[in-house]
Amino acid sequence: MLNIVNADLLNPVHGEAIVSLLNEYALDDMGGKCELSAFTKQNLVAELRKRHGVHVILAFEGDAAAGLSICFEGFSTFACKPLLNIHDLVVAKRFRGLGISKRLLAMAEEIARSLGCCKLTLEVLEGNHIAQTVYKSSGFDHYQLDPSVGRALFWQKFLEKLPTC
Repeated sequence: MLNIVNADLLNPVHGEAIVSLLNEYALDDMGGKCELSAFTKQNLVAELRKRHGVHVILAFEGDAAAGLSICFEGFSTFACKPLLNIHDLVVAKRFRGLGISKRLLAMAEEIARSLGCCKLTLEVLEGNHIAQTVYKSSGFDHYQLDPSVGRALFWQKFLEKLPTC
């Protein structure tokens, strides 16, 4: 039976599930095909505990970790209200196709509504058509203010060299 829970970052079973699922995502084509570093595996849960506005959602099928969403509170200056960003969303390969991602998204929406958020945000790779289909069916769409100037693009600038695999 599928159980969706707010993760307890002090619970070692939840911590292990978070690291294991995130590592599976990192190894996937859509996660960059690079295993998490030993540093990340060892420190991720403790670092998440230090941050305000972190919401981690886990899906368990029985005792097996099946899915994960890590969300961070943000703020929309235009709406002058909080928002919730879904930073990571992963379903373990053996549990894909069972609707778990939709359940994780629904739980993130419940959290966002309880916080008075004006919106949920997430990023998705252009080639990840399966995820885009799930997101669209859950009410997400491309971000744009005015169609004449195009859609928003997500950019990054590394401030330190990341480990390579």
